[in-house]
Amino acid sequence: MLENQLLLRLAEQYGTPLYVYDLDLVTARYRDLFEFIPDPGLEIRYAMKANYNVALLRHFNAIGCGLDTVSPAEVLLALKLGFPPERIIYTANNLTDAEVALVRETGVLMNLGSLSRLEKFARAYPGSRICLRFNPDVCDGDNERTMTAGALTKFGLLFDDLAAVLAIVRRHRLRVVGLHEHTGSGLQRVESVFQSMCNLMAIATPGNFPDLEFLDFGGGFKVPYRPDEARVDYRSMGTEIARLFADFCRGYGRPLKILFEPGKYLVAECGVLLTRVNTLKHNRQREIAGCDSGFPQLIRPVLYGAYHQVDNLSNPEGPRRCYDVCGNICETGDRFAEQRELPEIREGDLLAIRNAGAYCYAMGGVYNLRPMPTEVVVQEGRARLARRGFSHRELAERILELSETEPGDGTGKA
Repeated sequence: MLENQLLLRLAEQYGTPLYVYDLDLVTARYRDLFEFIPDPGLEIRYAMKANYNVALLRHFNAIGCGLDTVSPAEVLLALKLGFPPERIIYTANNLTDAEVALVRETGVLMNLGSLSRLEKFARAYPGSRICLRFNPDVCDGDNERTMTAGALTKFGLLFDDLAAVLAIVRRHRLRVVGLHEHTGSGLQRVESVFQSMCNLMAIATPGNFPDLEFLDFGGGFKVPYRPDEARVDYRSMGTEIARLFADFCRGYGRPLKILFEPGKYLVAECGVLLTRVNTLKHNRQREIAGCDSGFPQLIRPVLYGAYHQVDNLSNPEGPRRCYDVCGNICETGDRFAEQRELPEIREGDLLAIRNAGAYCYAMGGVYNLRPMPTEVVVQEGRARLARRGFSHRELAERILELSETEPGDGTGKA
């Protein structure tokens, strides 16, 4: 965890709100996975949607990590940053023909998850190398909106459709080099990982798919968000993963690569959002601490009811009181924490919102026309600017630049 004194200094230097990322912790989490899952064919593809900060991506490339991408722009950014195409996989849903064509031109492997798109792809690009995404029929995750398998999900081919899949593959001479599944984000039960693996491996036979090079079991590894939340025993889990996969490879007849696509596990704990309290208000039964950030800059509590630890860096030893920690957006639900016991908050205090490295800035926007924060990375104790946030004036000017160059007459006529 980044030292509190460093965070206080960075807030003074760069202003607030401010995102800070610990690159050394990213490296440690990446190396953890290779220690936990003792398989010689293990490869990690970072789920880029968790956080697309360029400094983070450059760091992942430097340590040898690949990428799981979900849009053409993610693919193009990754390539511009020097990631080789063979370390990128493109997994997206509800694709347009133009998106498929754009990504295919890059040489990045495409991962398809619907019969409709598979048929269109096969007709347009017969003989291609592809990966197929299946719904593993195991539903798990920390919120119903982040569960990516089971009966209600939009993701993946059904096992029931295997015969139709194979017919398309054989008719158009597609070369299926990988099979993929993803159960959900923030997996609650390690048994779900094992069962989803077994379900995918059951169809991954040489008779069905003789050209396989890898199986990809997605991501979803959880991290503790609450102070009293236990860390998952990933060492034991990884040992069982390696055993299951080794048994599968023996049955398949040759060793394959095993891929995982963590996002949250690699970057969630590395990040912190710093925000300064500018307003204190007593509202009958509630003590409200108003901040200079808001939910467009960290939306998980509003969107998922997610918990993020909040620390008072300016007054850590103050008497504890109960607060609603609220943002500066014109919405009642704009709260980072509700009825949270914290050391006494005073106007001007700096708060740290922890575990803000994944699905926070990346899901952000400029609702109420409040600019996204500056981002800083820290490596070996040294901080550097990763992305400068706009000022209010710059954001207003940028909106105008992206709008019509000539003002209309108000009639709506061309």
